[in-house]
Amino acid sequence: MIDSSGNPTRNFAEVLERLADSKADIPTLHRLLEAVLVVGSGLDLDLTLQRIIIAATTVLDCNYGALGVRAPGGGLAEFVYEGIDEPLRQTMGHFPEGHGVLGVLMNDPKTLRVPHLGAHPASVGFPANHPPMDSFLGAPIMMRGEVFGSIYLTEKRGAAEFTEEDEVILEALAIAAGIAAENVRLFEQSRTRERWLTAMSAIRSRLLAGDSLDDSLQLLATRVRELTGIDDVIVLICENGYAQVHTAVSARPTSRGVRVPASLYPFDVIRQTRRLHVFTELGSLLDLVPTAGSAVLAPMTVASGVVGALLLTSDSANTHWDSDELTRIESMAELGSVAIEFDEKQRGQRLLSVLADRDRIARDLHDNVIQRLFASGMSLQSTLPDSDLPDSARAIVTRSLEQLDQTVREIRTTIFDLQTPATADSTSLRRRLLDVIGDATAQSAVTPSVQFSGAIDTLVKAGIHPHAEAVLREGLSNVLRHAQADTITISVTADLEFAITIDDDGKGIPVGVHKSGLHNLERRAEHCGGTCTIGNRSPNGTRLVWRVPLRRRKP
Repeated sequence: MIDSSGNPTRNFAEVLERLADSKADIPTLHRLLEAVLVVGSGLDLDLTLQRIIIAATTVLDCNYGALGVRAPGGGLAEFVYEGIDEPLRQTMGHFPEGHGVLGVLMNDPKTLRVPHLGAHPASVGFPANHPPMDSFLGAPIMMRGEVFGSIYLTEKRGAAEFTEEDEVILEALAIAAGIAAENVRLFEQSRTRERWLTAMSAIRSRLLAGDSLDDSLQLLATRVRELTGIDDVIVLICENGYAQVHTAVSARPTSRGVRVPASLYPFDVIRQTRRLHVFTELGSLLDLVPTAGSAVLAPMTVASGVVGALLLTSDSANTHWDSDELTRIESMAELGSVAIEFDEKQRGQRLLSVLADRDRIARDLHDNVIQRLFASGMSLQSTLPDSDLPDSARAIVTRSLEQLDQTVREIRTTIFDLQTPATADSTSLRRRLLDVIGDATAQSAVTPSVQFSGAIDTLVKAGIHPHAEAVLREGLSNVLRHAQADTITISVTADLEFAITIDDDGKGIPVGVHKSGLHNLERRAEHCGGTCTIGNRSPNGTRLVWRVPLRRRKP
């Protein structure tokens, strides 16, 4: 009997005590000790298993021996044998699959000694061309209290059946085999852990070196497939409600950009739990990998939520996913999260650099170029009062002054364009107002001078934006159609209140003109709790002021 407590030292001591009581001869003990040393001498699992069965058949002097390794889901994962040559093996049917007497040892881990194998109740017979086997001795190989596999011996030489002494010796070999297999397994685990750590370190190094998101995720997917040997490794990015293929490493073509709704099963599971899951019911994953039988889906998560997923699929629905390996896959998915977040930070940094350059250019235009143009204009204007100046020269100076004034207005518009982010979306009121001005004056000979003051995009609430656009469009349209102005100045400010002011030097508002457009602007101001006024300026022109409060004034 082998104690299932999983303590190999105590078990081995008990077996040796039983072996001493059995009065085994000295040569047998020597062979046993040599076999134990041979069994534990290697760190390659396949070679170790072969050594175990060779040692067992040699020490116990039998014709045939085999060792089966239990599969995680039942049955046999590996099967090594001794005593059957290759020509005979080619004529035989399939190897044992863990049923019959062999299955008894797996399910009830106790040493089994049978005089006539075919007479056992669990016997299921042999495949075609299998050599005859009568006497049988088998023992389970335990590892940490669990069945690792079993040793099977048949056809004792020079005897009709195996003895009780043989049973004790096989138990000793089984314990030594368990220790050796455990050592090999631990060695393999340490090497596997080292390979994963090396891969993770390489990916981190590439991230720190500034590799692109595409290169980083491609490296991640490639390393994961190399380490797991799985059929498909796919990196998905979640954007706009879809999970989309970004990178795929597979033996078959997988198109980049293929996507499925992220709200469907099983993506909804990882979005809610933010944890790795193993799936055999694949749902929408079959739209990405139609041949998959099982899958691992590990979310890539940042502070804002799930931004992607690492998908591993196997064509078999019975694939065993080791818990340690799942933990390492989850760590790789976390590296993918870092890559996505790092790329976002880099893009933000690049945008800040661009904005800083644009702000510098805008300052240079304002402080240097415009000031020099003003100075040139003042110099030219000072020549006009000179009565000796010919009319032709006076006309040239006047046109030059007009061109300089037009250039200054265009440069000012360019400055405000530079100060508005190129990537600004519909939430940027500054950008939207500039677009309104550009659309309204596209066919006009007059280019307005525009001035923004205050944190317009921050202080002005979204509900005011459409009213501000309508007011600016209506006010500017009235000036361009009716005022016959040479200059238009637009001022937009945000502080305690938000105000749009439009000044022009046109002919003003005639007495008795119906102001239907003004009534619309007044209603919009009242809707936002503000006011709208329009009137003539002195000596000529009009001024429109539309203002709404943004916050309460301090007492």
